[in-house]
Amino acid sequence: MKSFRLILGLSLAALSLSAFAQTDAQKTFTQLKTLAGTWKANMTLDPPMPDMDMPVGEISMRVTSRGNALVHEMYQPGKENDPAHFDHPVTMFYVDADKLLLTHYCDAGNRPRMTARSSADAKTIEFDFVDVTGNMKYGHMAHAVFTFVDANHHIEDWTFMMPGDKPMHAHMTLERK
Repeated sequence: MKSFRLILGLSLAALSLSAFAQTDAQKTFTQLKTLAGTWKANMTLDPPMPDMDMPVGEISMRVTSRGNALVHEMYQPGKENDPAHFDHPVTMFYVDADKLLLTHYCDAGNRPRMTARSSADAKTIEFDFVDVTGNMKYGHMAHAVFTFVDANHHIEDWTFMMPGDKPMHAHMTLERK
């Protein structure tokens, strides 16, 4: 009987820890959803890549799937919405069990997944690489950081691993339109 009580107690403790983690992921996701809207993005690349020059872009973020997903779309103003000729990456954010995940549908032809961790002050959400599927010939997105400045400003930092594991960093300061 003691072993049954011990197993029951450990099971309840594990369930309560799991519920806490899920609540934390959901709380972080709720915070991320406050970014829904259209944003003007000023971008710099390190190292600079003149053939990928997009100093000003737009990002659209919208909540979908009854609040269960957030769609992040990046595009260049004034360019035709033709994904066969212009970059138009899409990222989906969602909670899966006790984790906040993103799947980035990359122009490089692959789909990296990352998992979130938030800062103690709740001003930063950092996404760490989990895995990737699809074409790896051109590299893949490997890291993302969202920093909340205020209701109308935030910062996004994305790291793309080019062939040979050479990182390219995109830094974007965003203002709500």
